[in-house]
Amino acid sequence: MTIVSQLEEGVLTLTLNRPDALNAITTELLVELSGELEKAQDPAVRVVMLTGTGRAFSVGQDLKEFQGGNVSFQSHLGHYNKVIKQLQHLEKPVLAAINGAAAGAGFSLTLACDLRLIADNAFLTPAFSRIGLVPDSGMSYFLPRIVGWNKAFDLMAFSPRISAEEAFEMGLADRIFPAADFQYDVSLFAVDLAHGPTLALGLTKQLLRRSASASLDDLLDYEAELQEIAGQSEDHAEGLQAFLEKRTPQFRGQ
Repeated sequence: MTIVSQLEEGVLTLTLNRPDALNAITTELLVELSGELEKAQDPAVRVVMLTGTGRAFSVGQDLKEFQGGNVSFQSHLGHYNKVIKQLQHLEKPVLAAINGAAAGAGFSLTLACDLRLIADNAFLTPAFSRIGLVPDSGMSYFLPRIVGWNKAFDLMAFSPRISAEEAFEMGLADRIFPAADFQYDVSLFAVDLAHGPTLALGLTKQLLRRSASASLDDLLDYEAELQEIAGQSEDHAEGLQAFLEKRTPQFRGQ
């Protein structure tokens, strides 16, 4: 089993589980991960958190899969692309809990998540240029949108080791937690998020995706459309009632 799945308090934690290989990504792992993301559509899942077992988040593609024969990179990337799209289109928050090194396609996986939580001893690196390849798995889409075109090219060309602090400064990480208590801290963070208005947060993801290509007029119309959905939700009714009663709302993601 290359993916360990655990649902607790509305948080579905999906753990890349090849610690002896620093969670290097195989076709088997991608197929399993895709299957688990399909199951994450379950309303009982309020937040998805992706992390790794052992010392690494993921060092990227397991290059042993490419030894000893002709490889169609384009065909192989179909497995990656499916997972990246699933992470982006899942209508609930998706967290990357970066417990250690995230390199190459492992780095790309984190970029496809909505928030990135990083251990203070972890690092990121694009890595592709070091083996004569171009970035894939969405890196060329996400990275320039976060750090800008020039900085993205710089990082892709030289593949530096980006520390947790540097990642935070560049917007590649949203929270830094001490490595010693990392799993505990990110679990608390995820549960806190899962107790929020996750229906509205899923709709917010739709708005942000649309904003990448929509005009202001189109986005204003789309905001109104999705606000109509949110405004008719149980969560909005609960939030409004809690506000009037001066208490903490009990959202259900509905």
